[in-house]
Amino acid sequence: MSEIFALLFFAAALLYSSVGHGGASAYLAVMALASFPPEAMRPCALGMNMAVSLLGTVLFFRAGYFRWSLLWPFAVAAIPLAWVGGGMRLPLGLFHALVGAALLVAAARFFVPTQEREPVRPDFPVALGTGAGIGLVSGLVGVGGGIFLTPLLLLAGWARTKEAAAISAPFILVNSLAGIGGLAMAGNPITLPSAFPLWLGAAICGGLVGAGWGSRFAHPVWLRPALGIVLVVAAAKFGILAFV
Repeated sequence: MSEIFALLFFAAALLYSSVGHGGASAYLAVMALASFPPEAMRPCALGMNMAVSLLGTVLFFRAGYFRWSLLWPFAVAAIPLAWVGGGMRLPLGLFHALVGAALLVAAARFFVPTQEREPVRPDFPVALGTGAGIGLVSGLVGVGGGIFLTPLLLLAGWARTKEAAAISAPFILVNSLAGIGGLAMAGNPITLPSAFPLWLGAAICGGLVGAGWGSRFAHPVWLRPALGIVLVVAAAKFGILAFV
């Protein structure tokens, strides 16, 4: 059974990393369907998320798409709120359902062909507020926040497709670190199954393939539907968690 999970995590990492994401939403969906113990879900998802998003950060940076000036206003507000969210335990059924519905609406936009446009950078207070909100939600749920940041960057016209991927990967990395730090500091149990090294290796392999393709070879026209699929998978995950 561990090998089947490894294949699923490999596939999730491959798809998500192609758009600069770490895959936490898909990992959580798989674990929710398999009835993993709750104390294992967030640490496992965040651990694989950090590894894959680190790969995405390096590969999209080397491809020349990273923009520090766009990342830091979002990240500086998100990190402390992700720490806070990681330490909170709330009844999240309705919250998961609402987030899932919002992601489905966002996903629909990425299946409609559109032209890349010249980005307009967000105002500093807007970026700070957005980063804070995404950070808190990310810590609460156990994801890195890319499923919220990337579509927002694109739909608001703040970044081109590959720039959004290059910004989202390090954003996910620092949020995941903050989230797992908050989880540990709050005294929440952190349990990693014995098969976790196998799953982590599978996710890293998928991340290498996906991020390599997304950063070097993929045309933005192909990445937008890929992002739409990612958001649909994430929405399904939130729908699952709303009822488990």
